[in-house]
Amino acid sequence: MLNIPLPLLISRIITLVIAFSVHEFAHAWSADQLGDDTPRRFGRLTLNPLAHLDVFGSLMLVISGFGWAKPVPVNPYELRRRSPAGMMLVAAAGPFSNLILALLASIPFQAGIVDPYSSSGALLPSLSTFLQDFIFINLILLFFNLIPLAPLDGEKVAEYFLPPSGQDLLLRLRPYGPLVLLGLIFLLPMIGIDIFRAIVGWPAGQIFRTLVL
Repeated sequence: MLNIPLPLLISRIITLVIAFSVHEFAHAWSADQLGDDTPRRFGRLTLNPLAHLDVFGSLMLVISGFGWAKPVPVNPYELRRRSPAGMMLVAAAGPFSNLILALLASIPFQAGIVDPYSSSGALLPSLSTFLQDFIFINLILLFFNLIPLAPLDGEKVAEYFLPPSGQDLLLRLRPYGPLVLLGLIFLLPMIGIDIFRAIVGWPAGQIFRTLVL
């Protein structure tokens, strides 16, 4: 953390508070709309960051660009009473919210109001720096959460669309999902294989350039 410039550190902290809170609220709101009051009963139907942020996950995002928030509790049986696609819709709501945040933050660039090449000061990020960091992190969260491995949202999205054989594979992989993710993010790059950059960083970068530059 000490090597991160102060303006960038401030920008990341503000970004993660907003992005994580909106992401988890989107899960909670979607579940509530589909008939499951579990998020409401656990106090998660709110934009209050204190209800959603995980201390270690937030610290990891600030330091490395990779992090997480506290998962929203959901009762899939209540959701299925209203919609067979309930879990998929609730899961997809989180990444979709990050896409919406990125699109909204890109409006000043698209309108020519903010110069994408303006620099930050010594203490505080410029509006351009903050918006660019905000957009990029939300795009990273979008694609990262769509990876079809537990405990990420993408697993529930993929499970809905896959045939029974694919669903069975996801079920068998579920206990090992966190270990596979750690390998993708930290171990494989050590031997020159950066799958995470290819499936998350590259598409995020392409959309970022389209939205900002």
